[in-house]
Amino acid sequence: MVTEIKQVLRLLMLMAKQRQQRVAKTEAGGGGLLVLLWSAEKNIPQGLNCTVAAAGSWCRGIQMRQFQSAFTDLKDRVFPLAFLCPDPDPEELFAFTELYGSLRVLLSFQMRNIRHFSPECQTHIETLLKIFSLVNAGIEIYLTSKLNQETAHSEFRAKNKSKVENSGRISLILDVTSNTQAPKWVKKECWCQGGHPVLGDPLSLSIPPQVMDGGLYGELSIQPVTLLSPCMLQYPNVATQLTHIQVLVYGPSNVPVTGPSTYLKNLPAHLDYKDLGLHRLHCSSFKDLLNGGTMYEVQQENDDRESSLPTMHQSLLLLLFLQYSDPFTSEMSDVMAAEALIEHHLEDILCNNSQAVTAALQAELENALKPQNQRKREKLSTALDIIVSSSVNIVSRSSNLDFRNACLNRIKVPDTHQLSATLCETLRRVTSWKFTPRSQCYSAPIDENPQGNESTRAEM
Repeated sequence: MVTEIKQVLRLLMLMAKQRQQRVAKTEAGGGGLLVLLWSAEKNIPQGLNCTVAAAGSWCRGIQMRQFQSAFTDLKDRVFPLAFLCPDPDPEELFAFTELYGSLRVLLSFQMRNIRHFSPECQTHIETLLKIFSLVNAGIEIYLTSKLNQETAHSEFRAKNKSKVENSGRISLILDVTSNTQAPKWVKKECWCQGGHPVLGDPLSLSIPPQVMDGGLYGELSIQPVTLLSPCMLQYPNVATQLTHIQVLVYGPSNVPVTGPSTYLKNLPAHLDYKDLGLHRLHCSSFKDLLNGGTMYEVQQENDDRESSLPTMHQSLLLLLFLQYSDPFTSEMSDVMAAEALIEHHLEDILCNNSQAVTAALQAELENALKPQNQRKREKLSTALDIIVSSSVNIVSRSSNLDFRNACLNRIKVPDTHQLSATLCETLRRVTSWKFTPRSQCYSAPIDENPQGNESTRAEM
């Protein structure tokens, strides 16, 4: 079922892109996408039904009959196990159409080989839609399953979005929402709720001969985009530490490539860590995308020195977008076939361009980690140590008993030993968490009536 939903998304996105290329370019529109899993019978005796519905300006220009016809034409090649079935009761789609207007796409198909829908399959579908929504944040996505007299509902909607484009070659709306909570001493409105993607340089890829023999003749390139989270631009004195790097690969339709990659697994062995400012990377997850994808854990260098500064953990998301163009490929069946070839032979393509791809990813990682490496952690730490040491020496060596007692009472400590620790903590807060506002950051609105808001949420 996951494969079929992925192929429907690919067909839908490619038809939307094809339509946008034929008309005057406008701002990417919004709208909704609904994936409904249901069965007309109890315990799925006949098979599992799936309905995909789309509405809004993002799919403007797609004709419903045209989409269903394309599905039928591609069925034997792309959807061998799926069969068209009647649409669900209109009441099941009423809430969706109330939000986004009349449907532009409605497709229902049945998987007759499925007799049991496992929680694992549900999780895989949720993962696919979540990763899909990261780079298609203009679309609000809903997943609803009504099976075995139970209903489950998931939503994927971006709170903070960022548009990324490069000379017309690529145009994306990314979900840059950060889920990292601000420390308790930081005001909510002074904490960036999002991130700031960095668009890298595109890299042309040569297509291996064996892949060309399969029918892939156009121009292929890869476009990297990096996103560091949480954003710490407003706190330039806070030391940061990178803990994880996740890599996600997307096809030309902006639908994720789900297969695992041996090339990405072995990438850490070919990186220059000195230039990255890291100790070492370890591939902690090497699975297909629906089971964790490619994840690198940053191994920290052993350092016995204790720092008086706080450290904020960050993670880096590396998005790799495959771009493909072929002036002799215009039929939707050929476009779908080309993307399927790219995904199937992705490992061969990456290995054939391994040196160039590794050098490009090295450069993109260096650029993404540059703000972290430029933070003057040791210089600020040394300055704090000098301030604390000097202050304690002045108090402890003073012959004026009244002065010493006044200092200890003001800091609310009984002796000079605790004075050192308290001063260190106070200075750490004052210097490290000095707020420097940035206009590009996503600040949370000030909650002027929290009790009223809570009651409103409860009513909803």
